[in-house]
Amino acid sequence: MKGVYSAPGDYIYFKSQVPLHKIPIGTKQWRYYDFGPKAVPPLICLPGTAGTADVCYKQIMSLSMKGYRVISVDIPRVWNHHEWIQAFEKFLDAIDVHHIHIYGTSLGGFLAQLFAQHRPRRVRSLILSNTFLDTRSFSAAMPWAPIVSWTPSFLLKRYVLTGIRDGPHEPFIADSVDFVVSQVETLSREDLASRLTLTADAASVGPLLLTDSFITILDTNDYSAIPQQLKDEVSERYPGARRAQLKTGGDFPFLSRPDEVNLHLQLHLRRVGVEARPDLVPGIPKGGSGGSSSEENEKKDPEDPAKDEDPANDDRGSSDNPLAESQLPHAPESSQSHSLGDQLVSNAIVCHFSNVHMMVSLHAGFLKNQHTIPTETVMRLCVEIFALHLLSFYVGSLYISLNCNRRVGQVV
Repeated sequence: MKGVYSAPGDYIYFKSQVPLHKIPIGTKQWRYYDFGPKAVPPLICLPGTAGTADVCYKQIMSLSMKGYRVISVDIPRVWNHHEWIQAFEKFLDAIDVHHIHIYGTSLGGFLAQLFAQHRPRRVRSLILSNTFLDTRSFSAAMPWAPIVSWTPSFLLKRYVLTGIRDGPHEPFIADSVDFVVSQVETLSREDLASRLTLTADAASVGPLLLTDSFITILDTNDYSAIPQQLKDEVSERYPGARRAQLKTGGDFPFLSRPDEVNLHLQLHLRRVGVEARPDLVPGIPKGGSGGSSSEENEKKDPEDPAKDEDPANDDRGSSDNPLAESQLPHAPESSQSHSLGDQLVSNAIVCHFSNVHMMVSLHAGFLKNQHTIPTETVMRLCVEIFALHLLSFYVGSLYISLNCNRRVGQVV
């Protein structure tokens, strides 16, 4: 967590592709990402005290490309749990979402359970990660909670960061910690104070109408800021819930173990009946690259109806395209990942005559239109090369013979 922090490349790419929404609802300002086919019931990601809507960017990138809709939100500036329930319901009404599935971590998991308790008709399923059932232990650890709203920002940030385990980490966990720390720096004093107030405010989760089979508990086994006793209480409350244990991952497995978390999220959504719509996700144009070049378009058959289809239109958002916000091209893997295939020489004829090496290469762009090379063409090239070589050999021999005859004449 020391030194200058540099944002990950996939996060920079995510920010360039996925729009951040900011809408005022009443006195609350909501900041969120909404990506994926709108016809699919959304998975809403609620972060913990130190998180923002950005911390679930890996889930948005992965699941949206598989045909799921993912909404990741910031916890708004609310000061008690009753206010949270009302504010979250108004937010769902504002974005025209009625039935939801919630993935909540830490404080986000606690708020998800409270919302499911008081608004059971809207919550279809829960994925709970490193969370708790009541706030008694946190309230006891914060005797200064009544004055948290007057506490300076740097003290609040320091208090939040002390809950994150410091020390040597494996690279992926260390990167996840660095990313979350960078997000904490973006939070205002009021945001931090409201979240700490929600953590310390006396409240507990009551019985849920949601059956245990629609709940998945996704915890890490190494360490987290939530004590193991509190996580065990969650498991005991929902004995019929599906359990998905990660051997490692730390406090932020959605960043340090994104592949495993995304797999469990996808399995959960399938199990509770959410049908992905990959048919609504714009496919990658043929050829494997993010778009087609003008030269390739010109080489198409004029009578081919596919020429009228412009793949670039799939990457442009417009008011006429309802999928404008569900289009996420594959992140660039490498600067040479697709160009090498076009640059490779697909066929070559190598002719070797004594010390002369001659190679005729057929460019890959030529082969895109001519998939087969006539044997006569190859033989003609070989004959011409051989003839040129014989001609040069003949001229050289003739020159040597003339020199020899002239020297013999001079001697005579």
